[in-house]
Amino acid sequence: MAKVLKEGVTYNQKDVIDVLSEFSNFKDRVDKRYKDVSHELRGKPNEHELWVSIYLIASEYAEESHNKRQKQDVVQKIS
Repeated sequence: MAKVLKEGVTYNQKDVIDVLSEFSNFKDRVDKRYKDVSHELRGKPNEHELWVSIYLIASEYAEESHNKRQKQDVVQKIS
């Protein structure tokens, strides 16, 4: 997870398609694993906005976890 589109930046078509595909896969995974969450969002006037927010939170969390693991690996290699 992780490439998030930022305002004011130019992206090529492949990057946009990759992000949309990643978002779609994320939404499908949440829909399968967390049916209650998915059900709560369905039909809300701001459903897409809520999905995007959840995706951004998950992406940020995954990136932070990845960075922490990398730092721990570096510290372990140094020790």
